[in-house]
Amino acid sequence: MAANLYFGAVLFKTALNPKKMKKFSTVFLFSFLSFFAFAQESLVFKGGTEGHAIYRIPAIISLPSGELLAFAEGRVNGSDDFGDVNLVMKKSEDQGLTWSPLQTLIDYDTLQAGNPAPVVDLHDPNYPNGVVYLFYNTGNNHEYDIRMNRGVREVWMLKSFDLGKSWEAPVNITKQVHLPNNPEFNPSYTNPQDWRHYANTPGHAFQFQGGKFKGRIYVAANHSSGNPQDQFAEYQAHGFYSDDHGKTFHLSESIEIPGSNESIAAELSQDRMIMSIRNQKGDIRSRILAYSSDGGQTWDEAYFEEQLPDPVCQASILNIGERKGKTILAHSNASHPDQRNNLCIKISFDEGKTWDRTIAIDKTENPEQKAWTAYSDLVQLESDTLGILYERNNYSEIVFKQIRWDNLP
Repeated sequence: MAANLYFGAVLFKTALNPKKMKKFSTVFLFSFLSFFAFAQESLVFKGGTEGHAIYRIPAIISLPSGELLAFAEGRVNGSDDFGDVNLVMKKSEDQGLTWSPLQTLIDYDTLQAGNPAPVVDLHDPNYPNGVVYLFYNTGNNHEYDIRMNRGVREVWMLKSFDLGKSWEAPVNITKQVHLPNNPEFNPSYTNPQDWRHYANTPGHAFQFQGGKFKGRIYVAANHSSGNPQDQFAEYQAHGFYSDDHGKTFHLSESIEIPGSNESIAAELSQDRMIMSIRNQKGDIRSRILAYSSDGGQTWDEAYFEEQLPDPVCQASILNIGERKGKTILAHSNASHPDQRNNLCIKISFDEGKTWDRTIAIDKTENPEQKAWTAYSDLVQLESDTLGILYERNNYSEIVFKQIRWDNLP
């Protein structure tokens, strides 16, 4: 921030002298724009504090009150995906300037509870103030062992009827949204599709706000099917949804691209939907985009999007408004083909067909920092302001930034 202040002051002075202004590189201009783009930064989760060695897998939502809820996995002993992993939350009442003490929502003893996927139901007539849903996964073994069917991942749902102040008892929805074949763990898990590893999103879920699917709650997800294959080819992205405020759930069809993995979705105009997907195979270093015209039940097309480079990592996508009848989308990811670095937000004004505005969020030039920026999640604060919650500095911290996206050229 100090550098931005310095460059901003210098550029303001030199702007009065066009001859001098020509001498400044685009690097200085970027710093000047960044000064006006970023409102503030705050540290939300810090490894080694509040009972956990590492915090990972951020997700964030905005409440009707304007408060923010930030979720993460609190990993007690270290960075491993599996182990003593708790589901934790913090709240901000001032748009992310400050955050509450940590609250542990789910502690699955020494096992894993994570992949938080929150969403606010704004269309339940019985609860006009909104209902907060939090979907999450539990697991009893490492990912590879579950791919070998030596364990099970389950899907759970939490509800809050007071905007996150208290939570109902968790509900196991595995049999509605997952197709495991492991009767040793549960006699009813006898699905011939033989889904094994399973994960929500990561990041927020969403709710359709208009059209014939208005009120539908949609959670992007992924699964592996059958025995492990080379380059994780047994993975496929999918989604699940509810049209009755969480009473029942239905599965979408799967994305046909082998290796399609962590996914996140957003509503488009005219009852359509978009999903952004990680390519776990890593042979093509870009995001997969998929489109649906029936509310995410089936897929019209899925393809690799060269405009969204990706180092085999997670991403976030968010509907942030409309112009000329087209949905405006924001997309965040580590926009580097080889490293978890160079976190950017890209803006599309034509529902994901082109991405012609880029906002650089965070990066390092230090080659020793192999995972400077990794997972992220987006939230809308105002019509021209986004918030981004993201992992930084080799997973040692999760930070939040505000971004004024609509005042950049």
